Amino acid sequence: MWSAWVCAPLGLGACATYNDKVAAPLRQFEAGDFDTAARGFANERNVGSGFLRGVEGGMVALVRGDFEVARDRFHDALDAVKDIEERAALGIESVGERLLSFALNEEQQSYEGEGYERVMAHSCLALAYLGLGKAEDVLVEARLVDELLVAEEQLYETEYAAGGLGHFLSAVAYELIDKPGEAYIDYRRLIEKGVGGELAQRAVVRLSGALGRNQDHDQWVQQFGPDIERPEGAASIVLIGGTGMGPSKRETRLDVPLPDGVFSWAIPRAEPGQGEGTLALFFPGRDLTLQASLLEDVSAVAAKNLGDRIGWLAGKSAVRGLLKRQLADQLRDNGRHGPLLGLAADIFTIATERADLRAWRTLPADWQGARAFVAPDDPLRLSIGTLGGARIELGTFTLAPGETMFVFARSIHSRTYAHVIGGQRSGVPAPLPAPTPAP
Repeated sequence: MWSAWVCAPLGLGACATYNDKVAAPLRQFEAGDFDTAARGFANERNVGSGFLRGVEGGMVALVRGDFEVARDRFHDALDAVKDIEERAALGIESVGERLLSFALNEEQQSYEGEGYERVMAHSCLALAYLGLGKAEDVLVEARLVDELLVAEEQLYETEYAAGGLGHFLSAVAYELIDKPGEAYIDYRRLIEKGVGGELAQRAVVRLSGALGRNQDHDQWVQQFGPDIERPEGAASIVLIGGTGMGPSKRETRLDVPLPDGVFSWAIPRAEPGQGEGTLALFFPGRDLTLQASLLEDVSAVAAKNLGDRIGWLAGKSAVRGLLKRQLADQLRDNGRHGPLLGLAADIFTIATERADLRAWRTLPADWQGARAFVAPDDPLRLSIGTLGGARIELGTFTLAPGETMFVFARSIHSRTYAHVIGGQRSGVPAPLPAPTPAP
């Protein structure tokens, strides 16, 4: 039996980390070769996790502008973690139970995503539904974002500045189905979380006035200034985008030589992503630039979420290290073959104690949003990019009275990819049917 334990490191030591396995499709994604990247992330040998296959493929599809495929991939990812999400709904103890489970190393366990990743998967599924014009489905996912965040915050007895993307998508969807009171609640929650910036500030001023909530309105006007004037029958343009590449994980390990062997300990550490600056919509020929506000700092949330788990992970690694030391000591006492068996056990210890570096690598470093109200039936030439960076032309669009047009964007290494939903492009039909007009 001991021979299987001795031989195991030969196979395990040859295994690449998740970062190594997805390096090629990640480079292709960053270079804009989305078809090849999608095939690489769909490869079981590269990814090995139903959750990660789904979310990586879903993000590629989102950036490519294929909202139907994105919807399907995110559904696949969430189906793969249905069990742990049901446990979260039952109570925090059942989630903690999963975190306390032991294995030879963390990567041997099925990867069900960090808490913030599961929250983000529901937010991105909501984004795909918004791209398909399905406001009611957006609201379903936004509610699940809230439920999962509550479970995570109760589990770690903390608060995350997370869920901003979900709140904004929810607010927009409520306005699309003419429920401004519900939208107002979401915008207020953005402000309470300290995200949303001018986008949320302008919204609470606008909606509190429209809803006749005079006390709230006076408070917001005093805090953020009076409401802006909007053209009669105003249409609106909503920008939702991610910038840069999100966080990854790197290993921190300690191999301690002992008189009769070695003790190994390894944990992951968060490697922050790099944003691309502030997204903006430009209106060439007009004195107007629409700057986006921060909705969610993915890198900061990821680091805090991992930090809240790191004590548990460190403890599990230490316990595994002690158990492996006991095995090595027992083998060393095994007659004349003891020294050789003890050496093999030390190799086994070093080879098998590895930090779990799996993470959703195609996430952006942050999510941003903006909204502008424009005159209907007025041809608008649009371009998009980051402030101080390169821009791409989107074309010239005309919006009907009360219509909401969406611009979905992602900036990666100075390249911006954008997709317009709604509006009437000059001389060209809109790429997809516009969602229900906003009030």
